[in-house]
Amino acid sequence: MEAAVLSKKSPAKSDKIHLFFEGIEVQGLRSPMTDEEFEEFCFQNPDLRIEQDKHGNIIIMSPVSLLSGNFENEVNIDLGLWNRKHKLGMTFSPSTLFILPNGEKRMADAAFITHGRLKKLPASEWKKFAHIVPDFIIEVRSPSDDLEDLKNKISNVWIANGVRLAWLIDPVDQGAFIFKPDTKPAEIQGFDHRLSGEEVLPGFEFDLSILKKQA
Repeated sequence: MEAAVLSKKSPAKSDKIHLFFEGIEVQGLRSPMTDEEFEEFCFQNPDLRIEQDKHGNIIIMSPVSLLSGNFENEVNIDLGLWNRKHKLGMTFSPSTLFILPNGEKRMADAAFITHGRLKKLPASEWKKFAHIVPDFIIEVRSPSDDLEDLKNKISNVWIANGVRLAWLIDPVDQGAFIFKPDTKPAEIQGFDHRLSGEEVLPGFEFDLSILKKQA
């Protein structure tokens, strides 16, 4: 596919496919991919982390640094240990892609879905990109991430599609944001706090000071 690097801009609706790598738009010369074409494209490029927005634009996610990878791993460890103890659902890695109701195909740094909702998922969905919305997600900001872009992604993609609780953890500025439907995001300043899973993940807490020691 012939492509040209254009200016930095936000994804938008178009009759042409667009690729975004670190916020830089790469415009191709074809119409947006179907679900089947997108899945095949991902399988043909297993080394890339690829998302697709509701307009069909393709977003290539860059690898993270050693430290950012550790931050992501710390939150996944605690979420996984909590779930192993309480057995309320399943947790998913940062490379798990979810197809959301509005057509977005997205990955979170950590995700959780209850057993009750997973039992309703057709068997055919388990070995492909599944049409399901996580109950809970975490996004961890890396130094190359724009904070407002991440906040918009959580509000306009995850929460808008049905996620019940989302955390944005920001090691760059040592803070966090808590997102829930129909409420303004709550900001937590400093890493001397614990985030609560509330009624979505009863008994789960994440101690932000774990990241402070390494930030």
